[in-house]
Amino acid sequence: MRAFIARRLLQLVPLLLGISALTFLLLQLAPGDFLATMAENPQVPAEALEQMRRGFGLDQPWYVQYGLYLRNVFLHFDFGYSFAYRLPVFSVLGKGVLNTLLLASAAMVVTWGLAIPFGVLAAVRQHRWQDRTLSVAAFVSLSVPELLSGMLLLMLAANTGWFPVGNMHSDDAADLGAIARALDVARHLVLPALVVGLVPFASRMRQMRASLLDVLKLDYVTTARAKGLSESRVVTHHALRNALNPMITLFGFTLGSLLSGSFVAETIFSWPGIGTITLEAIRTEDQYLVMGAVLVAATVLVLGNLAADLLLAAADPRISHD
Repeated sequence: MRAFIARRLLQLVPLLLGISALTFLLLQLAPGDFLATMAENPQVPAEALEQMRRGFGLDQPWYVQYGLYLRNVFLHFDFGYSFAYRLPVFSVLGKGVLNTLLLASAAMVVTWGLAIPFGVLAAVRQHRWQDRTLSVAAFVSLSVPELLSGMLLLMLAANTGWFPVGNMHSDDAADLGAIARALDVARHLVLPALVVGLVPFASRMRQMRASLLDVLKLDYVTTARAKGLSESRVVTHHALRNALNPMITLFGFTLGSLLSGSFVAETIFSWPGIGTITLEAIRTEDQYLVMGAVLVAATVLVLGNLAADLLLAAADPRISHD
């Protein structure tokens, strides 16, 4: 198992190199740069701009800039400097990453907390009204774009006052105690987590239903029924564990979906996560901040897939990664 984990972590290096090269190239293809935007401000002297251009190496060809970037990353673990914030990249991204992971974790609870029990219910009540109702709910969930569902929930919050409209804290959060602040964040988290979590919910519920139906047809389940066990015991003690294995393999893919969904929800609900920072960095062509955000997101996705493999091995002893 340790060799498997080491191999997967080593595979991360060429993958991140390829992603960083592609991101850097795309940023170079965009017209202008951050300093060109600053040059439009007449209060910024031309000498200061030229000094910054030389300081950041922007007067060099793109391949020289990329080589300097890689040298700083590998030799000094320095991922660059944000032009806009005048801070190291990870100093800017640090808090945003934590906020995005909090949102993605809450959305994951929504997705799996609904998909597994509803998928099981649809399977054991196949072709009955419960199954048909959940099929309609899944169809509606798949048909409504994330942006539209976010806007509808935002309108609901604005008209009813049941939930805060955007941001992560209330205006008086600084005056609250620790528990009250945590509850305040949780209240702000409800709508973004619903928007993000309901995107993969429908497909995961249908997959859970299909997986359990396949397992319920196997011989050992028929044997358990022939011994006189109740249907609920057959499902919960014999079929459900094997039916969950395919769902564990989907964990990594779901994490990717939740992260990309978080970027959209952060924009709609003004959630201060890495998506909001990345969007602003792209708009201002803050290239090292964009690259840092992309590399962080890619690393989280790879680690999510690795966690899915380890969970699958733990759930099914027949699977070996040695």
